[in-house]
Parts: sequence; structure tokens; C-alpha cells
Amino acid sequence: MKPTSLTDEQMDRYSRHLILKEVGPEGQIKLLRARVLVVGTGGLGSPVSLYLAAAGVGTLGLVDADVVDISNLQRQIVHTTADLDRPKVESAAAKLKAINPEIKIEPWLLYLDASNIAEIVRQYDFVIDGTDNFATKFLINDACVMAGVPFSHGGILRFDGQTMTVLPGKSACYRCCFPEPPPAKAVPSCSQAGVLGAVAGMLGTIQAAEALKFITGVGALLTDSLLTFDAKSMNFRRVKLRKRPDCPVCGEHPTITELTDSERGACDLL
Repeated sequence: MKPTSLTDEQMDRYSRHLILKEVGPEGQIKLLRARVLVVGTGGLGSPVSLYLAAAGVGTLGLVDADVVDISNLQRQIVHTTADLDRPKVESAAAKLKAINPEIKIEPWLLYLDASNIAEIVRQYDFVIDGTDNFATKFLINDACVMAGVPFSHGGILRFDGQTMTVLPGKSACYRCCFPEPPPAKAVPSCSQAGVLGAVAGMLGTIQAAEALKFITGVGALLTDSLLTFDAKSMNFRRVKLRKRPDCPVCGEHPTITELTDSERGACDLL
């Protein structure tokens, strides 16, 4: 049953949202009714899910097929040393429920692929791409565009981050910016090139803010632009994008009309 009002406890818990005139009780009720899918509970998914749970997003879907490894703990802050070898969706779900017991967690212990992604994404209002490989990033884009589900793309590597928000049918999609994945092994993975742990937090909180803005209708989203930053210099840059008429998935005459799997290779940024 969707909430229509706030309890006294919720008034206390979300008081700092309620005093924001742009959010208020109406915005908080929208958050409590919302359903957000977080794909990946690692470096990006950790801060995203923590902030969305704390904000009172009513239902969080968590997708991840991996277990917690000790090398994850340098940046994947939703997990702890006690969680080693535990499925990440279970580890994350426990922390999120501890932060906010009233939210619902829907764990998906699986790899997203062309056979299951469409059925999953259409159940949610907004999707967060917190993945670490190009195959899944492009698959998320194509599935969300086809289903008309808005999403936030994010990627990190070394000291760099990039993100954009996509409103299918209205704004540029990921393929408008990057038409196809790079050749396999053309880009090093985080395990090969490294990543500063705090960079994941910087980008993940931006993605969480985009989800909250979309749900509440507050502010301007990162649509038709790619936000990039270099944590070494703390330089942020916005690259303007446009919805391409010849985009293979969202263009006037799309050539990608069915979801397919491509070779899965580790990455983060293009």
C-alpha cells in the first residue's frame, strides 16, 4: 500500500528533508513510494544505496552476483570485513535495513543479461548503473531506453569519474555519446589501473542525488551532458550532448531493436 501521509516517526526521521521547501512532505511521500534499482553493490552502488536508504526511498532493488572480497573494502563502504565471502546483495541489504528498517529491499543475486534485464528494469521507476564493465553498461542503456525507464550512468577509474542521466525519449542516451563498446581489453580495469577509493564516493553520491532529484522533481538533472571530474586537480567539466537522430537505439530509425549480450570485459570509464 502506497503511503499517503507521514507518521510521527517519519516526520522526525526525514525532518531535514521536510524543512526544504523544494521537498517538504509531498516530496518525502514521493520518495517513500518510489522504486529504484541499483545495479552493482560495489564502489558506486555502496554510497548510492546508503544515501537512498537513508533518504527513505521505499523500495530498493539490488543486483549483484558477486561475493565480498577483501580487495573490495577499500572503496565498497556498504560492506565490512565480517562480510567476506558473503553475497554482496545480502551484505548490502543488511546494512540498508539497519539504517532504515521501514524500506523494502529486493535482492537480485544474478548477472544481468539480455534474457532477464527487461523484466527486471520495468519494475522500477529509476535505475542506477553502478557496474564495472562495458557490456552491462550498454545493456542497461538499451534496456532502459526500450522500456522508457530513466537511469543514471556512472563510471570511475584511477582518479577520474563520469556520469550522465538519461530520460528515454527526451534526452541523449549513452549510445548517443558512445555508439558502441570499445574492443575487449582496450581499457584497463580497476584491478589493473587502480582507483582512489574516495572517487567512488564522490561519483556515487552524485548519482544518488540525481535519483532523489528525479523522484521529487527538484532541480535540473544531468541530462544532455556528461559530467566528468579529475579528483587530483578537483576539476569538474560538463560536456554538452545532444540526442542523435542516427543513434542506433534511440534515434529516428534504430538499428538495435532487440537486447543482445556482448563480450563482458572489465572497465569503468570510456
